[in-house]
Formats: sequence, C-alpha cells, structure tokens
Amino acid sequence: MHELGIVYEVIKIVDQFAKDNNLATVDKIVLEIGQLSQAIPRFIEECYPAAVNKTAYEETKLEIVVLPANAKCKICNEVYNIIEHRKICPKCQGKEYNLISGQEFNIKEVVAC
Repeated sequence: MHELGIVYEVIKIVDQFAKDNNLATVDKIVLEIGQLSQAIPRFIEECYPAAVNKTAYEETKLEIVVLPANAKCKICNEVYNIIEHRKICPKCQGKEYNLISGQEFNIKEVVAC
C-alpha cells in the first residue's frame, strides 16, 4: 500500500511548512485528491493514524476533499464526470474528451491554532 508513504511525505511537507511559518501546532490538514489520482482517499484516511502516531501531529485532523474526474466533450463541449458516465458524454454520446480535473493530489490547507 503506497498510501502510507504518501501520508509520510505529506506530514514531512506540512512539518517543514509549520517550521517555516512558526506554527506552534497544526489543527487540521486538508488534502485534495482527484478521483483519478493514484492515491485512494479511503486508504489515505486509514493510514493517517499510523503515520502520525507518537508525533506532533497525532491530534491533527485530516480532511479529504475528493475532486471529480471531469472532462469536456470534444464534440459538444459538455462538461461531465467520466467515471459516472463511463467516459461517454451524457449529452451527445461522444467518446472523445479533454480531461479537466481528477488527477490532482494537493495539500490544500494547513489550519493552525
């Protein structure tokens, strides 16, 4: 499960951010994870407690915002979720699209006391 390594890296980045900005404590970390990302939100949530156990982040909450796998149809310009619609445009039934979102993995926010 590579999600544990991802969580360790997130904590490392947040820790450096906290030090650089003189944050005494971090209350919450907000992640944005796209539906097409290599990271699975449920596994990130499950790994998080183990990754922060006995660290300064043990009491820090984790919030995950899932970003939709949206695309724009090349034929009719309809924007739709390619997972929900199985890559077929719900408006014109076209199968060609340009991906707009869904592959992201971002640390969106670090909330401090």
